[in-house]
Amino acid sequence: MSFIALNLIAPLLKALDEEGYQHPTPIQQQAIPIVLSGKDLLGCAQTGTGKTAAFSLPILQHLAEQKVEKRAIKALILTPTRELAIQIHESISTYGRFLPISHEVVFGGVNIQTQISALRKGATILVATPGRLLDLVNQKIISLHEVSHFVLDEADRMLDMGFIHDIKKIVSLIPQKRQTLFFSATMPVEIAKLAHTILTNPTRVEVTPVSSTAEKIAQSIYAVEKANKPKLLVHLLKTEISDHVLVFTRTKYGADRLVRLLGRQGIAAQAIHGNKSQNARQRALGDFKAGKLKVLIATDIAARGIDVDELKYVINFDLPNEPETYVHRIGRTGRAGASGKALSFCDLEERPYLQAISNLIKQAIPVINDHPYPIHDTFVAIPLPKPVLQKKQEKNKHPQSGKKRRFGTGGQQNRGARR
Repeated sequence: MSFIALNLIAPLLKALDEEGYQHPTPIQQQAIPIVLSGKDLLGCAQTGTGKTAAFSLPILQHLAEQKVEKRAIKALILTPTRELAIQIHESISTYGRFLPISHEVVFGGVNIQTQISALRKGATILVATPGRLLDLVNQKIISLHEVSHFVLDEADRMLDMGFIHDIKKIVSLIPQKRQTLFFSATMPVEIAKLAHTILTNPTRVEVTPVSSTAEKIAQSIYAVEKANKPKLLVHLLKTEISDHVLVFTRTKYGADRLVRLLGRQGIAAQAIHGNKSQNARQRALGDFKAGKLKVLIATDIAARGIDVDELKYVINFDLPNEPETYVHRIGRTGRAGASGKALSFCDLEERPYLQAISNLIKQAIPVINDHPYPIHDTFVAIPLPKPVLQKKQEKNKHPQSGKKRRFGTGGQQNRGARR
């Protein structure tokens, strides 16, 4: 299928052609006709599936056909982080370059006066983070009374970041008669309840099940003592990984500490997280995208919005305690059909997290002990669904004793890990 088959107007097709986009992704194929028809949409799709174009292209088309007043905010796109807001705004600028539609982006962490000055010139589309948006509304800088298109993106992360009350307040400020597009990488009960309150007879689009991981991502677990994780990371960066790599840590402090440690080893790295200034975050991300920086270290919240072409490596320095987060993290590589590798460090205390991840994605991830810092404990396969488990058990029996092999003390490699 081509974008022409989606009945997009000529200015949008021209912009897509100049960017080299010829064929829509599955989420775009399904969502664009629904949004063009004016229906509400509930979209469940992982990162890297093309969600931004799926909602921004039809919204641009609607606004272009309506010939809306420049000063009135007609489309509001709400997103959890600064990075994602900037990314969406840049995409809208790209897709709408041949349309006379104004757009702005607002987020916290920067001087509000600059944003106020831009907004006073008028904006038809506004991309915003919840806190800064409410600040501007409370100061009566903007009005949301004429919003006809409302997009809630990354709803699951909104919930994780505690934005639920801000979202409800914002929804109360926009007209009830509107088109609402709701996107989430995961769909837990709380998110489903929120969707039910703000959507009207939505059409559901689920492109990739939340538990699935990209087929072209080669996943592996490195069994390692917690104290040896930094040493293992340095070893991999110096001996096996030549491309730039995105590293995830659980905490802001851990990210900064890792930057200092790598610096002492002569490895240039920068961190992005909530305590960093907006300029510092954008500078680090810009250097990473341009290939000037080999290692970018991020926390989960700050990483929303990181979209790097041909990123080959993601390393989970710390395993996440939520298995859905693992799926989202490794989805930063293997995008748009490319191949990628996701390496995860797992210490003894993190084995329950690995168990949960394996259960969610319904597969055992290969465990690697063949490295300079193997874990000094038994590390055996995670139980899989029964039909698979029986085959694995037969393969893991020692040919002489009939007992399962034990791993963790020699250069062995096993698939999965168990508590």
